[in-house]
Amino acid sequence: MSLVALSELLGATVRDATGTVRGRVREIAVAPQDHPTRIAYLIVKTPGGERALPADDVKSCGSTVRTVTESTRWGAYTPSDGVLLLKRDLLDQQIIDVYGRKVVRVNDVELESTPVNGHVLLNVVAVDVGARGAIRRLSKGVVPSFTLRLLLEKIPPRVIPWQFVDLLETDPARRVKLKIAYEGLTKMHPADIADIVEDLSAAEREAVFETIDEEVAAETLEELDPDVKVSIVESLDKNRAADIVEEMDSDAAADLLGDLAEEHSVEIQKEMQPAERQEVTQLLEFPEHTAAGRMTTEFIAVPDTDRVHDWMRVLETFEGSR
Repeated sequence: MSLVALSELLGATVRDATGTVRGRVREIAVAPQDHPTRIAYLIVKTPGGERALPADDVKSCGSTVRTVTESTRWGAYTPSDGVLLLKRDLLDQQIIDVYGRKVVRVNDVELESTPVNGHVLLNVVAVDVGARGAIRRLSKGVVPSFTLRLLLEKIPPRVIPWQFVDLLETDPARRVKLKIAYEGLTKMHPADIADIVEDLSAAEREAVFETIDEEVAAETLEELDPDVKVSIVESLDKNRAADIVEEMDSDAAADLLGDLAEEHSVEIQKEMQPAERQEVTQLLEFPEHTAAGRMTTEFIAVPDTDRVHDWMRVLETFEGSR
């Protein structure tokens, strides 16, 4: 088992079973619907056009890729939205580092090569977001391989394991095909999610809020600046926006709906469940900066015979006390 960098594989010569050079690696593809980390195929640029070299046909890989099959068995490459292309979709792209709770840019990708029955299994294991990945790419073809290896050994690694990576994809159809669900993001505290969201573009913010759990989305919205909050909600489908607003505290929901353009506010209210809609419309009747406008419809009631410690237990479990 060994590690190989994406930047090392890109442009590598490809020799088929006869030992003849047939082309160079242009891209590497993962098919998440089949396996979340396994390399499905390599796209090889040949004199006769681009070919899809099945990963199971790869015997060894590095600066040279050797295969167990002849090139005549490699089918023509056909583009598909259902695959993740590592160079196109990761290199120099922003991703969410769930562990570090921030948005970072990818400088390289680390693959694990494991020998199995005469060929190798290739899996994505991490993304490199540090100087080592950047230097490796910039020095390729300029600095001799031996010298480059010595240089890279002196640079501390800064990698994010693949399980802590959430991809940013703005196309709804691709998000479904690539199985992007932002599962890691939804396990974070809403305040941390809000910090990340504020570093994203408008389209990326919309993608996140279209995908994460409604309750998490509602709590995150309450942590955001008013202008950002309004921008996000107005970008969402009205049904999705209504689902999220319903999960908000009634006073926060009323404040948000009051800040929206009237047409957006009305459309969202129409899609809300009757009980939740009634709560916020009652609050919307009062000006925002009045006492009534700052109130909430949520309350607790306890018998007058209860003692202080009974009240404290109720307060600790009351959702409105957040």
